[in-house]
Amino acid sequence: MKLTVVGYWGGFPMANGATSCYVVEKDGFVLVIDLGSGALSNIQKYYHVLDINALILSHYHHDHVADVGVLQFARLIHSFVEEEKKVLPIYGHKEDEKGFASLTHDYTKGIEYDPMGEPLKIGPFTITFLKTVHSVPCYGMRITDGECVIVYTADTAYQEVWAEFAKDADLLITDCNFYAGQDASKAGHMTSSEGATIAEMANVSEMILSHLPQFGDHSKLIDEA
Repeated sequence: MKLTVVGYWGGFPMANGATSCYVVEKDGFVLVIDLGSGALSNIQKYYHVLDINALILSHYHHDHVADVGVLQFARLIHSFVEEEKKVLPIYGHKEDEKGFASLTHDYTKGIEYDPMGEPLKIGPFTITFLKTVHSVPCYGMRITDGECVIVYTADTAYQEVWAEFAKDADLLITDCNFYAGQDASKAGHMTSSEGATIAEMANVSEMILSHLPQFGDHSKLIDEA
């Protein structure tokens, strides 16, 4: 399973960057996780728009879905330029009906996932969900190809249940929108030390700090973690 970090900023992208967007690939199947602001421009450094087989969304805040509309126009344009008529599945929860309805367009179709039901299978990947502590309904994901496990917290305040959800994962991509000692919980996010606490309790092999703030020295986040 190959992971590409396309966007790691929280809120808005700094110059030449993007907010939350990650790609996992296995046996040629390309799954995009969240598609924030600036993501579609940057994802094309690695993949053609038509290479994307599926998109899954944690929630409908702009910094996670801003480029969904842009992707829909890209698919529409390519349907004429390259005569590619295939419909792209976009998976999302239905707790925000307006957000979910926006996923269906000419060449994209919104598909509801049930975070409380059976694990979701998309291509070679199996995904289970954990509801996060955030200002809107949001779901973290545990993604496996049967060999490796990646856990993505999406946007969340600290909760101990993450340790069990991420247990023995090969990689934890954790919300890190604040520095240690700051109060991240009111914003529905975590600090560097809180993400690292989860990683340690869960015995994960590696951790990526993501959803980063636009202020301060990011090397300090690493030191704190």
